[in-house]
Amino acid sequence: MSLVGKSVLMIIASNNFRDEEYLHPREVLENEGAKITIASSTKKEATGMLGTKVVPDILIDEVDIDDYDAVVFVGGSGANEYWENEKAHEIAKKAYEKSKVIGAICIAPVTLARAGLLKGKKATVYTSEIENIKKEGAIYTGNSVEVDGKIVTGDGPSAAKEFGEKIAELLK
Repeated sequence: MSLVGKSVLMIIASNNFRDEEYLHPREVLENEGAKITIASSTKKEATGMLGTKVVPDILIDEVDIDDYDAVVFVGGSGANEYWENEKAHEIAKKAYEKSKVIGAICIAPVTLARAGLLKGKKATVYTSEIENIKKEGAIYTGNSVEVDGKIVTGDGPSAAKEFGEKIAELLK
């Protein structure tokens, strides 16, 4: 329970987030004692690609980054709704400026890349989006999980548990 007192913001797509990329990191972090808050672009029930139902706690427009120790962008086909989203970019940039732990998995690292956070950083992403992060200056490694400073990226559902564990390690 080494993360008691730590607070993690998980940002999910309003539809088609990837279930394992939400459930596994959440389980790892909660088992260590972290408090989880779910944000999305709507407070309506969100449905994962495999059917998991989640009602977000807050809107991304309501996020105050000072309330959290880490921000995690969950992947899934719907995660591209944040690629060009100014508020999502602002959350990522503020988290980075304040040395918070930042995670993004599957196609979500594109959001970090477009926010300018992956320039010159080692990162990984779902294979369909490799060019998208390289174009923004990321150093693609091909690893299932990559850590560069306080930024953790994962390449997809099979990496979800390890992704959560790396975030937990950085929060300790």
